[in-house]
Amino acid sequence: MKQIAFVSGKGGTGKSTLVSSLSILVKDKMIADCDVEAPNLHIILKGNILNKEDYYGAKGAIIDLSKCVECGQCRETCRFKAISEEFNVIRLKCEGCGACTLVCPKDAIRLENVKTGETYVSNTDRGTYSYALLDIGAEGSGKLVTEVRKKVNEYKDNEKWILIDGTPGIGCVVIASITGADAVVAVSEPTKSGISDLQRVLGVAEHFQLPSFVCINKYDLNLEVTNEIEKYCKDRNIPVIGKIPFDPSIIKALQDFKTPIEAGNTRITEEITNIWSTLEKEMAKIGQF
Repeated sequence: MKQIAFVSGKGGTGKSTLVSSLSILVKDKMIADCDVEAPNLHIILKGNILNKEDYYGAKGAIIDLSKCVECGQCRETCRFKAISEEFNVIRLKCEGCGACTLVCPKDAIRLENVKTGETYVSNTDRGTYSYALLDIGAEGSGKLVTEVRKKVNEYKDNEKWILIDGTPGIGCVVIASITGADAVVAVSEPTKSGISDLQRVLGVAEHFQLPSFVCINKYDLNLEVTNEIEKYCKDRNIPVIGKIPFDPSIIKALQDFKTPIEAGNTRITEEITNIWSTLEKEMAKIGQF
């Protein structure tokens, strides 16, 4: 089973729209939304939840008030000001560093696993779908991304593909999204910041020695910058597998919870179909399919 991670150096490039459209066109696949801080594919990919679990991805301090003598050493030591005047732990401020446990003279403080999110696996008409929601203020998003990918693999049944809707940026969540993937598709837009963000995310993929491809969304908004992106990719032997034109009707379709394909946009459907066909051919060239 081949795993394709769709990423972008910034949010709003159209990455999720592309993945949701491919979820209709590509047969025999599974889907994973690895943007655990702001997942959105589940809004379109409606289905029945097969599995829902709380995820415990961090440590947090717990104060046993029956042992606490309110000496204040923990409050003085905590640089995050996570202990209230009533000697309760303020969960959103606690970093789980354990410094308070070291200074407590009565061993009244301990570290415990704390809930940082929830994982979901759903059965949809487009295949098995895995995603997660990181709790507000919680850390460990990279570990939760890894859990999303682990969960979808637990339900595999001889599918050929996993389409991974990765996170924007270049941080640990992106690394967790692409680690172990067979290829990376970077979705960019023709702006100056778009070029910069594209270069950064392609640099991450190159560091991990992953085959990379580029899709330029709304390419016709700025043909000069589109040409710059194409030249940059050509100089580095990175195939540009598609250029999607700007079309305001796509926004209207998304507002109606539809992909451009479901909305009957034949022009965009044809281009996305060609993108997938080109991607399959390019992967075959490098022995990945």
